[in-house]
Amino acid sequence: MASARPFVIPSLAALLVGLALSAPALADAPPAAAPLPPDCAAGAPPLPEALRGWAVPAHMAAAGTVSALDHAVLAPGQAVMLALRATPDVSYALQPDEPGGTVSSGGMVAFDAPVAGTYRVMLNARAWLDVVRGGSAVASTHHEHGPACSSIGKMVDFALPAGRAIIQLSGSGTPEIEIMVVAAP
Repeated sequence: MASARPFVIPSLAALLVGLALSAPALADAPPAAAPLPPDCAAGAPPLPEALRGWAVPAHMAAAGTVSALDHAVLAPGQAVMLALRATPDVSYALQPDEPGGTVSSGGMVAFDAPVAGTYRVMLNARAWLDVVRGGSAVASTHHEHGPACSSIGKMVDFALPAGRAIIQLSGSGTPEIEIMVVAAP
């Protein structure tokens, strides 16, 4: 009886070569968006006018030191996909309540409040959020989830005077996070 020649080795070699060639492209690919709940799959309702900037985020790197904040400034109403830093590489303005471990991500951005008022900070993923003004943490005034069928997972309100505030993000399990600040309704 003649034995059949197995084609396992050439097939496996072809698979490994294909994976090796595609790895650089996969490394640069953006993270996949979180899936929408089944009742949202047909299409999400439009975001309210004040939140429309969420749909088209700009890209920015989080600051790792206070002196680098001038290069990481959020504009009101414009979402940013923020590249975070490894937690050990961040020197926060104020030690976060929940800094996260050595494998978590974090960073800081500045926000210039144009007038005194309540401002809403929105995130698409889980992370600890602190707002610092004048060297002290600002207490939040309200928390809620984002609109149904949106990728906004967390909205936190802060009463701020006009001027610069620092938004500190810590304890993120992902290296990127979408963030936006708007005047609260």
